[in-house]
Parts: sequence; C-alpha cells; structure tokens
Amino acid sequence: MLVWLAAATVIPAAETAAPIRLLTLDPGHFHAALFQKEMLPELAPRVHVYAPLGPDLLAHLSRIAQFNSRKDNPTCWQLEVHAAPDSLERLLAERPGNVVVLSGNNRGKIGRIDALVRQGLHVLADKPWIIEPEDLPRLRAALDAADEKGAVAYDAMTQRYEISCLLPRELVRDPEVFGTCLTGSPTEPAVVMESVHYFLKEVAGVPSLRPAWFFDVRQLGEGLADVGTHLVDLVPWTLFPDRALDYRRDIVVLRGSHWPTVLSPAQFQRVTGEKAFPACVQEAVRNGTLECFANNSVTYSLRGVFVRLDIKWDFEAAPGAKDTEFALFRGTRARIEVRQGKDENYVPEVYVVPNRADLKASVQAALGRRVEALQNSTPGLAVQDQGGRFRITIPDRHRIGHEAHFALLTRRFLDFVRDPKAVPAWEKPNMLAKYYVTTEGVRLAREATRKEQH
Repeated sequence: MLVWLAAATVIPAAETAAPIRLLTLDPGHFHAALFQKEMLPELAPRVHVYAPLGPDLLAHLSRIAQFNSRKDNPTCWQLEVHAAPDSLERLLAERPGNVVVLSGNNRGKIGRIDALVRQGLHVLADKPWIIEPEDLPRLRAALDAADEKGAVAYDAMTQRYEISCLLPRELVRDPEVFGTCLTGSPTEPAVVMESVHYFLKEVAGVPSLRPAWFFDVRQLGEGLADVGTHLVDLVPWTLFPDRALDYRRDIVVLRGSHWPTVLSPAQFQRVTGEKAFPACVQEAVRNGTLECFANNSVTYSLRGVFVRLDIKWDFEAAPGAKDTEFALFRGTRARIEVRQGKDENYVPEVYVVPNRADLKASVQAALGRRVEALQNSTPGLAVQDQGGRFRITIPDRHRIGHEAHFALLTRRFLDFVRDPKAVPAWEKPNMLAKYYVTTEGVRLAREATRKEQH
C-alpha cells in the first residue's frame, strides 16, 4: 500500500537535492517523529516510511502532519509510505534513502539494526538497542559490522543535551568545586540517580494512549533496560568524559532487583484504549490485574566508584506532579545534586552542597569562577546562596526541553554521517558497557526473584 502526505509548501530545488535521504522503519514510538520536528538543510524533504499498516503507523503519520500544519515554523515533509508487514525486507530491497530512523518496539531491534548496517545504511536508533543479556554479543557484532561498512550506528542519548546534565559534568571536573569523586560503598554509593515516570499522560485533559505492547516487558524491556539506559549512559559521561570503558575490567554489577507496577483492567483501558488485557500481556496477569515489571534498582561499581540507579514507573502522577529525576555525585569537597521535585516546581535544578561549613567560602569562590567561565557558552548562569547549599540559576532560554534535544542530537548525528571518522573512539566501547549494565542488572533482578520464589 502506497500513501502520500504532501506538504502545502513548495520545496526549493536546492533542498530537494539534499544528499541525505531519511528512511523511517517501524515507527512505534513518538520519538520517531521528533527526529523530524524541524527541517534541516542537509535532509531531503521526502521521507520514505516502511511499517505495517496499523495504529503505530497512523499515529506517526498524524504527528508529522501536525508538524507540517502548525502555525509557527511549519515543516514541509513529504512522506512516501510503504505499508506492508515485511517492512524491513522491503526497505532493504528498495533502499530509497541512506539514513534509517528507528524508534519503536524493542524486541528484535538489534537484529533490524544489524541488517541495516550490513547493507551500509546509517542508523539513528532510539534507546534501547537491546533488552536481554543474551543480545550483548549481537550488539557487538552490529557495531563491528557498521565499522566495516563505514556506516554510522548512533544511539539517541538525548539527555546529553539537557542543561541539568551538562552542568554537573562541568562541575564534577572542577577540583576546586567538587574535589575528586569518592568511591563510596555498596550501601552508600558515591553516585545515586533516580528516574520516576508515569504511564498515564494527559494532553488537554485527554489520555495520551500507549500501545498495548508498551506493557509487555518482552517487547519494551524492564525499566532499567528501557529508560534506565539514559541514566547508565550519564554516569561515565559525567565522571569520565571522553574516556573509553572496558566493561569486562571496569564494571562489576553487584546486584539488581525489580518489582511490578500493578494495573487494574480499568487503568489499562484508560491508558491504552483496550477493553481487555490482550494476549501479549496475559502471562503477567495475576488475579485479574496486570503486573508490569517496570521498576528496577541496580548497584554496580565503575572503575572503583560505587553507583546505584533506581528506575520507577507508577500509573498516574499526583495532581500537579510530573516525571522527575534525581542525581547525586559525592566529591571530597562538595556534592553535586540535581533535584526535580515539588520544591523545584518539577523543573530540574542543579545544586552544589559543600561537605563542611569551613569549605563553604572556598567552594563558593571556585563555583563563581566556574560559572563565569561558562558565560560564553551558557550566558546568564548565576549562583544563588541558599545557606547550606548553592543553586545554579539557569535562564529559561537554556531549558529547551526534551523535544528540542532531538533536533540537537540529529544535527550531531548528521555531522557523523558526513564524516564517520569523526565519531569519538569512546562511543563504541562505552555503548557496550552501558548495555552490559542494563541487561546484567535485569538478569540479576530476575535471578533474585526466582530464588525468592523457591
């Protein structure tokens, strides 16, 4: 089935000749559309979409149409849609483009990525690439194949563009502010991060429906394997920037745990539109309710530094509340904290907390120098003394939001497509390290549950 979404805007000839031609494969998540939220001069406006005909594809087309029809800075994408169940095979046979965007169902995603890069196609894929420990060798093989073919296979780590993540990275590197990172212990880690999400999201009072497969951990992955990927990525990116990891030597995963978020049939219908639990989640139905193992905790050491990550999903936020993240980095002079709770109006704020009262003056002076040095790249930053801690005040213009991060990441990826040798050497080994932590943490959690049950 061939479908066209033609834009009302006339495309200049120079843009139609753009050498980079996007292909979208199986868009099962709204992130697939976010890569096209704005037009970029390197991209041809015509995009080929390969996917089975169904609600995921229709939702994707609707999002792109909304971008094309919005009042402010509308896009002008032209979509040529190839709707058929054999989407991957057709894409590989026809190959009307050279860059593939992949964001959707995570089961078997690494197989699709591997097939694409072996044909020399560049791939920009949303997280996670793998959700099961047995797929780690397949990840390595796919990355090796990409290298051999000169293809860029890039993981969409959008949190690297978030100001509340960039600032801790800068502060941890300043020995006069942070000191050096403590090692901590398994019971008192030096690094603690938490991510809290909610299944039910409403837009203008109407639930934003999720596909039923979103609640099947065999297709989405457990919380650590899915959204936890971002947290695992941020730890070495913050502590050991631009340094390659060897997960076999540098990482020891000590323990993992998981627990379910329980959904009633009414809650499931509210968030998916499904009147009954479908076959894909029946194995997780207990006593008439769905047990979705979306929550994880993992403790591991990274180059001797102990880390604990907690990933949590609840059904619905309290009135006025939103998704939140927390981060703590403990140094010998001060600790760096990122908080996003009620006191922060659910906006991530960065704090520096001196370890002792006698360090306050020197930490404050060093922090002032660091913030001044950042004015060229991030103008308007300031330091607010809050007694026992300092808050970095961040102008609103630097809080660009989750969706804008995709545009920045896409630009970065396109730079690599033009020059694959520019991809940092640490990206590949650190990607393997990241997915080792996520999948090994899930494996240990499942193992612990089996032991408890016996």
